[in-house]
Amino acid sequence: MILYLHGFRSSSLSAKSQQLQQAMAAAGRTHELAAPDLPDDPHAAIALAMAHAKQLCPSGNMQNLTVIGSSLGGYYATWLKEELNCKAVLINPAIYAVRDLSTQLGHTTKFHSDGSFSFTAASVQALASLYRPVLTDMQHYYLLACTGDEVLDWQEMTQRYDGARLTLIQGGDHAFSMFERYLPAILDFTASK
Repeated sequence: MILYLHGFRSSSLSAKSQQLQQAMAAAGRTHELAAPDLPDDPHAAIALAMAHAKQLCPSGNMQNLTVIGSSLGGYYATWLKEELNCKAVLINPAIYAVRDLSTQLGHTTKFHSDGSFSFTAASVQALASLYRPVLTDMQHYYLLACTGDEVLDWQEMTQRYDGARLTLIQGGDHAFSMFERYLPAILDFTASK
């Protein structure tokens, strides 16, 4: 079971989300994937992600769940992994979301639609409440990071997830535009025990 969480200002229409949905459909596993459009409010985003996790794993056994998160979705995936004792794949994840997104206050637009929203100080406070200072069971994390990420610092990523399975790409970009190339390794990790 896989729950995909997109990044800030993104949606289920992002290239990574679409490629993952296509790969799961080609494998006949569409029913094992949820890739929702997350609300802009962090607490609402987490609540929706939790609802999808429970739908994917109705027995309550979250050990069969992998949360894949990109950028801010990686920040959320970390919280969910620690809360649910599942696995997490992190793609150029936000490490210090409060610091990095406090520069985004105000009214902004979404990347894949005409939609817009306001990102407020309350949104930043909500992000702060979701930070997990201590990470456990590092073997249940898989970090994919690009040294060429123009938005977030790959060194902060590798320090935060020290001990996790790691694929460090020399160069690359924040969007992780080579995602499709790494899908087999990601899906292999989701299937591992």
